[in-house]
Amino acid sequence: MIRPPFALCALLLVAGPLAAAESDAAQAPRPNVVLLIADDLGWGECGFQHGPGTQSVAEGGVGAVPTPHLDALAADGVRFTQGYVTASYCSPSRAGLLTGVIQTRFGHELNPVGAANEHPNAGLPVGRKTLADHLQSQGYATALIGKWHLGSHPTAHPLRRGFERFWGFLHEGHTYADPFAGPPVVSFLRRKTLPDGRTDGAWQSPNGRLFLHTGAPIAEPPYDANNPVLADGTPVTPEGYFTHVLTREADRFLDDATGRPFFLCLSYSAVHSPMQALPGDYAAFAEFADPQRRVFGGMLKALDESVGALRGSLERRGLSENTLVLFVSDNGGPTAELTSTNLPLRDGKGSLYEGGIRVPMLASWPGVFPAGVDFEEPMWSLDFTATALAAAGGKVPREWDGMDLRPALTVPEGVTPVESPIPYRPLYWRMGGKAALRVGALKLVRPRDGADWELYHLAQDPGESRDISGEQPEFYERLIREWDEVNAEMVPPRDFKSP
Repeated sequence: MIRPPFALCALLLVAGPLAAAESDAAQAPRPNVVLLIADDLGWGECGFQHGPGTQSVAEGGVGAVPTPHLDALAADGVRFTQGYVTASYCSPSRAGLLTGVIQTRFGHELNPVGAANEHPNAGLPVGRKTLADHLQSQGYATALIGKWHLGSHPTAHPLRRGFERFWGFLHEGHTYADPFAGPPVVSFLRRKTLPDGRTDGAWQSPNGRLFLHTGAPIAEPPYDANNPVLADGTPVTPEGYFTHVLTREADRFLDDATGRPFFLCLSYSAVHSPMQALPGDYAAFAEFADPQRRVFGGMLKALDESVGALRGSLERRGLSENTLVLFVSDNGGPTAELTSTNLPLRDGKGSLYEGGIRVPMLASWPGVFPAGVDFEEPMWSLDFTATALAAAGGKVPREWDGMDLRPALTVPEGVTPVESPIPYRPLYWRMGGKAALRVGALKLVRPRDGADWELYHLAQDPGESRDISGEQPEFYERLIREWDEVNAEMVPPRDFKSP
């Protein structure tokens, strides 16, 4: 394997203390595991990304949306400043996260939407174990609350994938309020033609609660078509604003799991479209001139409050001290669709530039992980999967592509950390014709099928504004060969479009 052309170091312990840390972790009580997944949340949105005293990014005319509860989670744990997901679309990213394996190893490379979710190949392959499968075999109570997006064929149902409780939906998105029984919401939706016949611009309803606009390449998909909210397998009508309802159902699971270690995957659909916010949350951002940004602000406000409410539920039950809380967005934000910003990173959802795959990531485990620190080495969501399983006493399968982060994050009392090389590994991506590889500070990107590879030095150029492939031809060619070597281990994407 090719070594990176720079020192790749992290705060790790020398062999003796490292072994002691692993031994101490093995003797600790098995933690509960809470995996919080945000949907389409851009790298630059949350206050914790921007230093003490900040609320949210304010560059480029984007208004600040306070995220005090997420900021508190960051203050209580570790922020991963170079944390990645394995794809810049929802479904393949979640396939990697929940299995611990780069999803292109088993063909889950593309992103099914709408009716394609029902194709047998749109879900995880039968026999591919999830983190829930592994934790259930360790005696954990397991629940998925919220978005699945890993197939709606019967063989792909969460109850057949290691979760003993499921409350949520199976496709890529869902409305935030039932149109017949839910609370009123302010909506900002995509259309090809406006009610007054225009095909360019925006339209507002007389009551001010519906905005329609033509600033997107597609009209708003029928997210709820053949995609009911399910309580296990029974269709139900959500009572309330959906983000808050998911937190309420998670709270109910905590009641039912009393006395058992548990794995709760609380997979929010926020801030994924459709853009819908509670009127009070919309009104909270009256200073924003752009109504689309106001709706987004309301959606993020509800997500942040829900994270705070869930942490409050853990605290009231006396569970906080022995609960590992992991927070991650499934991919970068789609700026044009949502106003979600990834600044200062380049591009967003659907791209393999940094804005599509580097995401907000946090981990908190009181008394085990340090609080209020940054982990500044490249890592990815598969490390969360491996860490959770190892912390629960499970053995991380050799085929998994993530690593247990506990030794890197746990410093025994009285031991001074030293700089030592972390295990060498490239981070690899493939999404159709798009491809990328990160090795230390160097990142190779092929932005689309047939395009030339590009090379960036992320430590010097995190916004990927200057292609240095012509300046570093040796490393450029080596990284291309390395991508080819890793890619040879992968399989073709599964077809879920043909009958």
